[in-house]
Amino acid sequence: MKSMKWKKLGKIFNPTQHKLPNGCVEFSKSPQALVFDDFVRIYFSTCAVDKINGKYLSHIAFVDMKKNLLDIIRVSDRTVIPLGGLGCFDEHGIFPMNVLRYGGTVYGYISGWSRRVSVSVETAIGLAISHDDGLTFQRIGNGPVLTATPCEPYLIVDGSVRVYDGTFHMWYIYGTSWKKFSPNEEPDRTYKIGHALSSDGINWKKEEARQVIADKLGRDESQALPTVIEIEGQYHMFFCYRESFNFRKNKARGYRIGHAYSEDLVNWIRDDTNPSIDVTAGDWDSDMLCYPHVFRCDDKIYLLYNGNEFGRFGFGLAVLESY
Repeated sequence: MKSMKWKKLGKIFNPTQHKLPNGCVEFSKSPQALVFDDFVRIYFSTCAVDKINGKYLSHIAFVDMKKNLLDIIRVSDRTVIPLGGLGCFDEHGIFPMNVLRYGGTVYGYISGWSRRVSVSVETAIGLAISHDDGLTFQRIGNGPVLTATPCEPYLIVDGSVRVYDGTFHMWYIYGTSWKKFSPNEEPDRTYKIGHALSSDGINWKKEEARQVIADKLGRDESQALPTVIEIEGQYHMFFCYRESFNFRKNKARGYRIGHAYSEDLVNWIRDDTNPSIDVTAGDWDSDMLCYPHVFRCDDKIYLLYNGNEFGRFGFGLAVLESY
């Protein structure tokens, strides 16, 4: 595999500097790009406080930027997609939403969150379709298209979809356990990256409980937000990984960006050192790097990602300088 060289371009969006819909004031987590002829739309998950219980509700918003990815054209001022109904899989939040053009429409794969009692959340992946170039999305139904099964009983989330040779590929994460790592803490989750195939983007067949990416930190490594791109005939996956517990305040155990490559979209070789994207001391991403999204814009390849506090104060950008 060739050596990659990435250049960080800094933080390009801060949600606290804009008026967002649904009463959201912080967070722009999991930025995901949709490229137009003369601008780039970046969707993200932002948060409002539930007035009933003081907990967060996650909503989808977007920012349109010029193709220099520096100048902001507009920020969404209305709901992109409402939260799910009472008792639905996405009742309390959507995080993230992965978008792609297909058949003259825009598909949005929504990761829905709903609260539970014994553990914090349950999750699944649904599909919504936009017929107005990504301004608004409508669900194909109230239920998910990918959810828990006997072999993957926990937390199906973070769906990232690409179409290659007419086949839909989804890389997603599946929970392997909930566990109390300390008697005084709430249970934490561990999850790994999986793979599913579809002929229509709606009906999926999972490779049940097959961990696609090898662990670096051991069994308690959690892997999240896979994103795949083809470069010169080889496929590259970027994702983030961390320890499953004591990661929120201990930056040595927090998220970092990982990388793997493949010749066939099935078998992946992990190689975190080659991209060499790491935290920057004293900067907005000094403690963690998380929620990457790789995309091509004209003749360049970019990587969007979040920094400290899981994207509370924005997202940044890196560009692939050489390969």
